[in-house]
Amino acid sequence: MLEIAIMIEGQNGLTWARWQKIVHLVEELGFVGLYRSDHFTNSNAVDLESLELWTSLTWLACNTSRIEFGPLVTPFSFRHPVFTARMASAVDDLSGGRLTLGLGAGWQEREHHLFGFDLLDIKPRFDRFEEGMEVVTRLLQSDQPVTFEGHYYQLRGATLLPRSHRQGGPRILVGGDGEKRTLPAVVQYAHEWNCVMLLPEVFAKKNVLLTEMLSAAGRDPASVRRSMMTSCVFGKDESALNEKLSARKRTVVELAARGAVAGSSDQVKEQLHRLEEAGLQRIMLQWLDLDDLDGLQALAKAVL
Repeated sequence: MLEIAIMIEGQNGLTWARWQKIVHLVEELGFVGLYRSDHFTNSNAVDLESLELWTSLTWLACNTSRIEFGPLVTPFSFRHPVFTARMASAVDDLSGGRLTLGLGAGWQEREHHLFGFDLLDIKPRFDRFEEGMEVVTRLLQSDQPVTFEGHYYQLRGATLLPRSHRQGGPRILVGGDGEKRTLPAVVQYAHEWNCVMLLPEVFAKKNVLLTEMLSAAGRDPASVRRSMMTSCVFGKDESALNEKLSARKRTVVELAARGAVAGSSDQVKEQLHRLEEAGLQRIMLQWLDLDDLDGLQALAKAVL
């Protein structure tokens, strides 16, 4: 059965009051998890409240008992892998082993420019990503001191203490669907592959390719969960749905053609069914309106 989680954009006006309401509601409604982005601000010129990722996840870990959670994704472009590994291990322990550590290379130029972080060009950015993956996974998974001499990161007999309560630390998620560097990183490091807004037929092809790559590397294809983050446009009633469609200036058909999950209860359930048939195991529905809690309740009633 397709597992359904919620994803929110932390840079879209997220405050403590909004975060706490959403966290409690997602847990109460029965969604499998709650995930959020890790950004300072948006890629356009509109700056809104942006609650810091790891602080917010620490609160969630201590104030929920069931839902899984994590970043989609936290980037090495402004998060040093040593700090990321330390924080992830601690937050995972606080939650009793419910964190999924989503990792990425970084992509949004505006926030890096505004706050003085070096995004790098594509090739060196992914070189740094691969080094970061090596550092994080070795620190979390090795009980022996870790030495690593890379171009961007260096470790010289480093050990993270205390060791994670969960053997090997939190599950690692790699986001993206690039076939040259991202999918190979999934094969080498990840417990979960997360893509973004793919149509069922496109997802199915990527999924088959990943299965082939895992088998060729000697890994059990079933050891990697297949998940997707996608936009969700849904309202508590027809009027609320039409208001959201009007704000986006697109029809349900146009949104669905872009890979979004949108429409009435029946339309949404049909789209989810098609993704499940294509091999998707978990979907993170992006809920942009952080104050539309009635709509979130209606969504849960429709799809769970």
